[in-house]
Amino acid sequence: MLSRVFGLGRRSFDTLSEQEILALAISSEEDDARIYRAYGDGLREEFPQSAKIFDEMADEEDGHRAALIDMHRKRFGERIPLIRREHVRGYYERKPDWLVRPLGVDHVRRMAEEMERQAQRYYAEAAKRTTDAATRKLLGDLAAAEQSHEDLAHKLGLKHTPGEVREEEHQTERRQFILTYIQPGLAGLMDGSVSTLAPIFAAAFATHDTWQTFLVGLAASVGAGISMGFTEVASDDGRLSGRGSPIKRGLATGIMTTVGGLGHALPYLIPHFSTATAVAIAIVFVELWAIAWIQNRFMDTPFWRASFQVVLGGALVFAAGVLIGSG
Repeated sequence: MLSRVFGLGRRSFDTLSEQEILALAISSEEDDARIYRAYGDGLREEFPQSAKIFDEMADEEDGHRAALIDMHRKRFGERIPLIRREHVRGYYERKPDWLVRPLGVDHVRRMAEEMERQAQRYYAEAAKRTTDAATRKLLGDLAAAEQSHEDLAHKLGLKHTPGEVREEEHQTERRQFILTYIQPGLAGLMDGSVSTLAPIFAAAFATHDTWQTFLVGLAASVGAGISMGFTEVASDDGRLSGRGSPIKRGLATGIMTTVGGLGHALPYLIPHFSTATAVAIAIVFVELWAIAWIQNRFMDTPFWRASFQVVLGGALVFAAGVLIGSG
């Protein structure tokens, strides 16, 4: 662990021989080609046109690798030393595709442009370290190629994803985000904010004990969060509905359910009953309007209709809790 943090056990770039410089370039091009193909595979189902961008970029990297291998074969023979980017101190790193893929197609395009910039800087520095004229020319040519490819993702994007295709992909990406995170999270927030109103305020007005009310609210919120989360996971695996990973949806639902309930349970940590209740009611008001705003912003529900539905439902549940607690 410490060796990775402080670069212990890694070679300095300045100590690499010309053969090792070529070997490092070869392994880097192989890795980059695999990364681009992984990006393409990750995008192919939902963004087939953008996937073609990364297929072509992978082909570009294969061409660079072939030229480097030919040069190595001419100068040093068939045996290529095993040296990779993680063996060299200060060398740029690549994030695995599973860390990048969920961040969206535009982010992946930007990552590809950054990869091209990093490769260009490497070839420019490597060319300075070589004395063989042919090798220096090759590395210089590759540096120039990478520099010209710095906007390759953008150029290929214009070729494969014209305006109407990009807009369609953007809408698909937005729809997937809403189905996987917003919709389950909104359902959880509504359930946590509204369904826990009755037990929390019933306990508050029945006992006038802020600590006992907080414990009831905590239990109701956590219990509802667990229940809603598991229900979401078990109800739909996402394959037919296209709603995405059940784990992600379950986490979004469970966490937001718990947050919704805790919002008006936490004020009862205040020992003064009237103050705690006033703060809790104010938070309930904010929660209900937040739900209405989310419905309007992401679900295209007219704001006043969403407000009426949420506020009316919340008011009825709140009144039920107060009446039961005061009875």
